[in-house]
Amino acid sequence: MSLADLRHEFGRGELHEADAGSDPVILLQRWLAEALRSSEREPTAMTLATVTPEGWPAARVVLLKGVDERGLTFFTNYDSDKGVELTRHPVAALVLFWPSLERQVRVTGKVSRTNAEESEAYFRSRPRGSQLGAWASQQSKVIGGLDELEAKLAEMERLFEGREVAMPGNWGGFRVSLQVVEFWQGRENRLHDRLRYRRGGDGGWVRERLGP
Repeated sequence: MSLADLRHEFGRGELHEADAGSDPVILLQRWLAEALRSSEREPTAMTLATVTPEGWPAARVVLLKGVDERGLTFFTNYDSDKGVELTRHPVAALVLFWPSLERQVRVTGKVSRTNAEESEAYFRSRPRGSQLGAWASQQSKVIGGLDELEAKLAEMERLFEGREVAMPGNWGGFRVSLQVVEFWQGRENRLHDRLRYRRGGDGGWVRERLGP
């Protein structure tokens, strides 16, 4: 079968204004909770799009670790490609996609770093192996091979043996503010529901239905 012949007919649900409400944060938290209860293998996975120093778009998948009225939060190495890109161009777009629910959420906003207390609290919640990995990996940098990475991990294991793993100084969180939030629900005949929330001049939310 050719790619052009592949088809999936949507129709599991609908998204009406009366059900969506006026606050996208509440709707996003509700959809996320439903995704967590669903069969989705990685319900917190989201595509992060940034701008490189040269002005090129760049995208990769990161994991959502917090959502509230301030925005969507994830954690990373600040010296990684995405960390450098977000520091130089503090704007981003995010996409959450839940195929089993036939839903998608798009977020666009300005980016800021989480404070040290928030970053430390999340770092403490990570498995010890992940904590050590944050020290061992020079994320996005060219390395000589897997042996080099494994040797660095072994070095970190010896360094922190018998004591708590400190949080690296170049590690922490980013928060993408909610400037535009779009909810997409698959519908039959490709007449999908699309509700967009955007910040109005008074700081409140303007809700609009978009053509599919």
